[in-house]
Amino acid sequence: MTFVVNKKQLGVAAIVTLLVASCQQVQTDLNTEQSKSWLAGDHHVHTHYSVKWDSSVFPPAPIIGGDAKYSTALNAQMAAHYGLSWMVVTDHGGPNRAKLALEQAYPELLASRKALPHILQFYGMEFDVPGNSPGGRHASFIMPYSATEAQQLYQIEHRYNGRQGVPPGPEKAEDAFMLLALKAMDALPDKPLLLANHPSRLATGFRQYHKITPQQLRDWQDAAPDVVIGMTGAEGHQAATLNADGSIKPNAIRAEYPHYPTMGGYDQMTARLGGVWDSLLSEGRRWWVTGVSDSHGHYTDGWADFWPGQYAKTYVYAEKDYDSIFAALKAGNIFVTTGDLIDALYVDVLVKNTDKTATLGETLLVSAEDELVLRVRFSDPDGPNGGGFKPQVQRVDIIQGVISGAVQNRSSDEAPDTKVTKRFYAGDWQTKHGYSEFELALGKVSQSGYLRLRGSNNKDELEPQADTKGENPWHDLWFYSNPVFIQLHTAGP
Repeated sequence: MTFVVNKKQLGVAAIVTLLVASCQQVQTDLNTEQSKSWLAGDHHVHTHYSVKWDSSVFPPAPIIGGDAKYSTALNAQMAAHYGLSWMVVTDHGGPNRAKLALEQAYPELLASRKALPHILQFYGMEFDVPGNSPGGRHASFIMPYSATEAQQLYQIEHRYNGRQGVPPGPEKAEDAFMLLALKAMDALPDKPLLLANHPSRLATGFRQYHKITPQQLRDWQDAAPDVVIGMTGAEGHQAATLNADGSIKPNAIRAEYPHYPTMGGYDQMTARLGGVWDSLLSEGRRWWVTGVSDSHGHYTDGWADFWPGQYAKTYVYAEKDYDSIFAALKAGNIFVTTGDLIDALYVDVLVKNTDKTATLGETLLVSAEDELVLRVRFSDPDGPNGGGFKPQVQRVDIIQGVISGAVQNRSSDEAPDTKVTKRFYAGDWQTKHGYSEFELALGKVSQSGYLRLRGSNNKDELEPQADTKGENPWHDLWFYSNPVFIQLHTAGP
């Protein structure tokens, strides 16, 4: 920052004030990055305003607590207890949920924010995606923090939510109506974010997608690229295999995926190497994955869920304020973990002998002659996780893919060029100042691509396997980073 000062017009005190202000601004700029840290959160949390509806009266009447048990403040308290810095309230819709949310649920959120300011509480909803048979087609709809957040959400929910109306209008049975909804979201004064929830929960088999398909994901992002940013990877309802006393239900399905299971607790669209996620990334799409609780009620109360943050965490690299966290989510500076396998992850791709570098969600512009290096640091939490265990990372996989451009088949769910470049085991990294560290020479690149990381407490399970009935979720833990993009710059004629 530079000040041009006319000393004839300003006294000494004023000049000193300006110089001090200049120094303070420079120090603020320097401290901005230093004040950032990895902040854990959960963008899919239900409160007792996720209601059921009494259809014996007209219009249908809400039954508070019908499909989720706890108040906003209790969810926030427990989220903070399990190490979260932020969460998003995402109650789902219904015949007249928009009015209920505006008049009852939102005031409760405001009260919870005031009572528990140490955990940042975003306003959102579980958006019922319009289209044929909307059941199971859900997305986390997250509003940025603002004085008009409730009115803006109401505007979208009242007009476009798939279950809103008595009955919902016939136009809401068409997939095209979702594209109109996304354009309306994109036109809001404060653009929200949208992530597809449990995208393969109703898949009829492996690579047999139902309700949400790869084509729809592409269509949604193309309609509103500043709004649609990704999907959940680590799914909710992970305590479905636990009895109230913590013992195992031998025939229960982890994460409540009825037809084809999760893979290491993650949706097959994320977990399958060279699958849907990699297919989207190989187009150059900024498509992020996250982890959530989808908490309706705790397993000790006879439900299927963990508390927010007890099992899955979405980490963003941000300052602890609403704007910074929202920006980090949008930018993809994110990693996700289950069971507190790690609590910090620094991934840097750099050009050797320069100061050019990029991290998660960012793009590194390189030439064909540049030598690239990957540097990784991660840390394990000091204490036990939400299950009382202290898991250790046994392996970290470096995954690289090629950016080949837009696909001709918009239903494509494969990226055959995506490979595990290198597997690192516990003996391959060093521990310094509480961090495990390793480095990998990537060499020169001949085409644009991306790099992402995956790690596990299972040394020998080289690829995530389909979860079996009665599986203990605490024994099968994974983390995933979002990608770093590498763009090859070719000199023009």
